[in-house]
Order: sequence, then C-alpha cells, then structure tokens
Amino acid sequence: MEALILCGMPAAGKTTTAEVLGRRLNVPSIGGGYVLKEMAGARGYKVTGEGWWDTPDGMRFLREREKNPDFDKEADKIMLQKIERGDIVVTSYTMPWLSKAGRKVWLEATQETRAERMARRDSIEMAKAREVVALRDKENYALYKRMYGIELGRDLKPFNIIVDVNNKTPEEAADEIMGAAKRQGR
Repeated sequence: MEALILCGMPAAGKTTTAEVLGRRLNVPSIGGGYVLKEMAGARGYKVTGEGWWDTPDGMRFLREREKNPDFDKEADKIMLQKIERGDIVVTSYTMPWLSKAGRKVWLEATQETRAERMARRDSIEMAKAREVVALRDKENYALYKRMYGIELGRDLKPFNIIVDVNNKTPEEAADEIMGAAKRQGR
C-alpha cells in the first residue's frame, strides 16, 4: 500500500484519523510529533499524553526547536524513510511538501472547531484552547516557513485529497479519505 500522509493545523484530528485508518488498513500509524517527542524525552523533557505539545514543556521544546532546526530535520529524515517503504499512515506538517511518495491528505478545520476539540481532549476551558490554537498556528507557520518555505494551512497544492472535518468524526473522515483514494484508483 502507498503511504497515506495526513496533514492539517493543530487539533484538526490528524492523529485520531490516522489511528482509525491504520486499524482499517491493518498498517501502523505514526506521527512526526511522535518522533519529535522521543527526541524531547532524550533531552530530559517530561513527555506525557496526547496534548503534550500544548503544555508549557511542549511549548518550551517548540521554542528550542525554533533555535535549532536539526531536531525537525532529523525527524523528517526518519519519516521520509518510513513513507518510501509504504504500508503506513503518517501525520506530519512537512511530509506533504518534502516527500515525493505517498497519498497526501489535508484535514481542513476552522480554529473554532479545533479549539473545541482541544478543549474536550485536554479538559481545558474554551478560552484557553482558543489561545493555544492561535499560538500554535502562528508558531508552527513561522517555524516551517523559515525552515522549508512551507506556508502551512495556506498552500494546499501538494494534496491529493482535501477533507473538511469540521462536522465529521474521525471515522467519517477516514471513510471520506478511503472513498476518495478508491475513486482516484490507487
């Protein structure tokens, strides 16, 4: 199977949708964030839970990454190798632009929808979730623009499939992705 690469802004549902797809296709699902979390743990950060990136430690590691792009570039090398082998579902902010292989899927969700998901997932107030989503959008955009020239959330040219997930469960998003892939004949 050709690798599936899911991308979208923070809290769009990438990880959960990738897990659903991985189970349905009987292949592993992995995210660039997972590789980066392993690297953060090796540097002494206490890495815990799904919403770790939204914690003070996660944000501190993001700022450290901004100063040293080697973290992301090393994670990208690992992800590229996995994508080229196929039989995997990957979530990544950069792989749709960096990899020539794989089917690329953009999960479109408004800031409000993403804040609602984050508030529910992390058991935080909506006002805090809105603040975190806005901050992560700004910092991720700046990071990948500086590192690779990627306009995250604005340049959708690399994507074979675009799914509006605002009113969809991860299962419904997976259904739509699998249907679109089948219609495209791959």
